[in-house]
Amino acid sequence: MSIPRIAVYSGTFDPFTLGHDDVVRRAAGLFDQLIIAVAIAHHKKTLFSLEARVQQVEQATKSIAGVKVLPFDGLIMDFCAAQNACAVVRGIRNLTDFDYEAQMAAMNRKLRPQVETVFLLPDAPMACISSTLVREISKLGGSVAQMVSPSVAAALAAVHATKGA
Repeated sequence: MSIPRIAVYSGTFDPFTLGHDDVVRRAAGLFDQLIIAVAIAHHKKTLFSLEARVQQVEQATKSIAGVKVLPFDGLIMDFCAAQNACAVVRGIRNLTDFDYEAQMAAMNRKLRPQVETVFLLPDAPMACISSTLVREISKLGGSVAQMVSPSVAAALAAVHATKGA
């Protein structure tokens, strides 16, 4: 019996975009199980609570086989060890992302050499999407329908309506 190939795709996912969804769908085809690790993110002020972000990711990925969504805190390499993961998946949109992610991959290799980092490029129409831009466009009343799922778009509209944009 072979050992299942488990990968972790971590992020704040505030909110979960169609770019994230694209990476998840392709990564899920490469591994036996893909764990989407939603970061507590003490270092960031998130628009959505951890619970809301986990729920958004679960809703968006419920039809993708082999995907599990879990919250996490601390070092991603410790989370990988706890989940018996052999890889971390990272989406790379541009050179800025690559510079940051390459540095993180090198540090992660020092912490846990047996966990590989796999970089995936998003489908070209998704490369311009970032959670930061989606939050800003939504806050200013713009349409984010081409950037997030309908349920995430509704959640963004609701949060901005309650905060008075």
